[in-house]
Amino acid sequence: MSETPNLNMPYILEAQAQKHVTHNEAIRSLDALVQLVVEDRTLDAPPATPQEGARYIIASVASGVWTGKETQIAAWQDGAWAFFIPNTGWQAWINNEALQLYFDGASWQQHPKGPSLIANTSPMLAQTRFEILEEEVSLTGPFTDSAIIIPDRAIVLAVTTRTTQAITGASSYDCGIVGALSKYGAALGIALDSTNSGVTGPTAFYADTPVRLSANTADFIGGKVRMAIHYMMCSAPTS
Repeated sequence: MSETPNLNMPYILEAQAQKHVTHNEAIRSLDALVQLVVEDRTLDAPPATPQEGARYIIASVASGVWTGKETQIAAWQDGAWAFFIPNTGWQAWINNEALQLYFDGASWQQHPKGPSLIANTSPMLAQTRFEILEEEVSLTGPFTDSAIIIPDRAIVLAVTTRTTQAITGASSYDCGIVGALSKYGAALGIALDSTNSGVTGPTAFYADTPVRLSANTADFIGGKVRMAIHYMMCSAPTS
């Protein structure tokens, strides 16, 4: 075996010449992948002036020297791009979104669940759990649907929001779902750090459902909202 099984770093072989070349290649791989922080995950072409050591998750559909390397990690090292194929379970911090992602074997995903509190477990292992899903949503167009979803069979108590980047284009926005666009808040603030606690009577959902943020008076041009879905799940006995 000439490479390590997980990170594919080269071994120094017995009687190998120029051992420092192999050693430095392994060190560069470690520098790129350990404590993985990437600058951006939306670029489909290399930035014009990358900083030494900067890392990116390559978006679809890639072009230039990134062609064919979608979902891979691109690291700018010693004046050239190095590419690393992620394994299932790898995690990365997205610097420009303040967001943690994991690789599911096919694409980079946001962690599906935030904090969870088990309120009660029965002798037959039925459970009542209170959970939170969180996402920072970038706004564009007449509306933007969340990537996180209200799970099937969830009982939603609230959807809360905070404007983390001042919203442009729209005069305000509504928070809700298709068919009830202001269910969790109407005419919400576009200024930085505007917040809303969209509490409702407990509402049961019988299908996976995204939250929709809808622009008022004009389309969203830009801005970001951090949102959280607060809900309860009731699991059947497992024994």
